[in-house]
Parts: sequence; C-alpha cells; structure tokens
Amino acid sequence: MSQDQTNSEGHAWFTLSGDVNSDMVRRVFDAVADMTEDRITTAHILIQSNGGYVSDGICLYNYLSKLPIKIVTYNAGAVASIAVVLFLAGAERYASDTARFMVHKSHASAPHGARPDALRIIVEGLQADDARTEQILRTHVRLTEEHWRTHEYSDLHLTAVEGLKVGMIQAVRDFVPPRGERVTNI
Repeated sequence: MSQDQTNSEGHAWFTLSGDVNSDMVRRVFDAVADMTEDRITTAHILIQSNGGYVSDGICLYNYLSKLPIKIVTYNAGAVASIAVVLFLAGAERYASDTARFMVHKSHASAPHGARPDALRIIVEGLQADDARTEQILRTHVRLTEEHWRTHEYSDLHLTAVEGLKVGMIQAVRDFVPPRGERVTNI
C-alpha cells in the first residue's frame, strides 16, 4: 500500500461510470465543486466506461489533469475508447489484474444519401479527433510500433499487465478504499 493510502486525511474515494458525454462532464464538474468545498487534496476515482464523445472526454482530461487536487484513477473492469483519455488524467493510474483497456480511432456514421462535401466534413472532424487523442496518448503511454499498427486499423486491447509495460498504469493494484471511508458515486 502506498503512503498516500495509509494516511487518508484529505483523501476521498469516488466511482465514475457510464458513457462519456455532457451529462458525465456536468457530474464531474459538480463533484469537483464539492471536493474543493470539502478541501479534498487527493481524489481516488474508479472509472468504468466503454467511452462516448471525444470532445467530452478531452474536456474531462484537460479539466481533471490541471486541478489543484491530485487525481488517482483506477480501472477495475473496462476503460475503453475515449474513456482511456479520461483515465489518463490521473497523476497516478492503477488497474486490477483482470481489468482491460481498449483504444481505437474515431468513427462516425454518415447520413443516408450524404453528399461528398458533407462526407468531407465528417472525415476532417474524425481526423482532428484522432490527432487530439493520439497527442494525449503519446504524452502518457509508450505503445510499441506493433501497438500503433494495430491501433491504425482496429481496436487495440491491453490487459493490466500490458498497460503496465507501456506506462498506461503505474502498478497493478485494486481500488480499495480504507474501511469506514465513504465512497461517493459521481
């Protein structure tokens, strides 16, 4: 157990699950307002999400990673798609040994009968989203060339042990709040 977990003063434990969307952004904003009011110095957040909207995930990453509160993120099951970027906001990051991560390129469906100019706009938006998420991934994670090749054309799945090897997490460790401490769902 880390020294931070043995002395829990100023620490709080949270769970955050569901789609990464504007509702999640609002819930996180509200939770952080409460954290600052409660003078929380370290927030331990268990994330469970299969992803959602790129812009909302990037917003949460930028917001959480710049707070004056230390964010510690955990994966106990699945963190996928844009939720991986959200997860990377943690100054410390951990995953249970049975957890998995999945990253992939952005995707969208074109409206039926879309004209070439509309399709071009969709493609340019997807390329911009991919560039933003890749920049964040490369800042935190050291994927191998083989990983990047897989990511180029399909879903890239990583176990906790693989995540440790590439720097997605600092250790394989479970989310274990101290006995008697409140766990708040965001």
